[in-house]
Amino acid sequence: MPGAPTCRDRGRRVVVHAPAKTNLHLAVGAPGHDGYHPLVTVFQALSLYEEVTATAAEPGSGVTLTVSGRGVDETPLGASNLAVRAARALAEHLGRPADVVLHVHKTVPVAAGMAGGSADAAAALLACDLLWRGDLAPADRLDVAATLGADVPFALLGGTALGTARGDRLEPVTARGELHWVMAWAREGLSTPAVFTALDDARDAGRAPRRDVLDARVPPALAAALADGDPHALGAALDNDLQDAAVALRPALAGVVGAARGAGALGAVVSGSGPTVAVLADGADHAAELARVLGAAPEVAETRHVHGPVAGARQVVGADVSPDHPSLRGR
Repeated sequence: MPGAPTCRDRGRRVVVHAPAKTNLHLAVGAPGHDGYHPLVTVFQALSLYEEVTATAAEPGSGVTLTVSGRGVDETPLGASNLAVRAARALAEHLGRPADVVLHVHKTVPVAAGMAGGSADAAAALLACDLLWRGDLAPADRLDVAATLGADVPFALLGGTALGTARGDRLEPVTARGELHWVMAWAREGLSTPAVFTALDDARDAGRAPRRDVLDARVPPALAAALADGDPHALGAALDNDLQDAAVALRPALAGVVGAARGAGALGAVVSGSGPTVAVLADGADHAAELARVLGAAPEVAETRHVHGPVAGARQVVGADVSPDHPSLRGR
């Protein structure tokens, strides 16, 4: 059967990395009957990667997971881990046993609004597909990814993209040039459900405007800035419906945004549900200066200069499956 293990698979391994993201635009609708909020968002993939190594395991051994790097103590190792869920979902899709040893090396902080867990899932999905010779078409892989979480398909796709529905229906967006960002990381993460609840409470109390109808397009000013490769116009177009809710839960974030703007940032916005603040710089030298200034702020644990957009999940050079493997075609 497709994807069935063979003796020659024993000991094979595949290494894949997948990028973190930030949101250039995030509009949040009212929750539906299922409790989920419809979204219209513009994602951008950043040069900060989660890395997953998938190694062939003995038949019947199931999925085992180890983790290294940032946030090890905060990362679940059992069935709730998104990388484990990705391996099992793919195995079910392929009709084969989910026998694999996964190792996740984390560089993205946990609960930072940068979709590190989703990047783990995307990397595990691609790594297992290559390891098991599933040869899934990119569209089929995206379908499996969508069952795992709203941000997982984008971690596969990468680049810059419009996300609708729960953020998992994607359309590539034209984005010219390279953008330089400084990610200012807080000392503690924020719960995504708590931030959405805070937004709902603010709307119910009349402290935040409702969005009963979402415009499922890239806002015109943002689309023009991306197409023109104009970071100054882009900085003015950044917006996030969750920002005020995140600040209400973590008031120090307002100081980070203010410090970034005071230091000459082209724009500063809470990334996703926070608490990371994404700060747009006018080139690499400016990013280095912003990182220095923000790194001295008491509310900031660490800064990282990254660029975007970058590609989605990719095999790391030197792994056992070559980059021209059939399941990578068309990506």
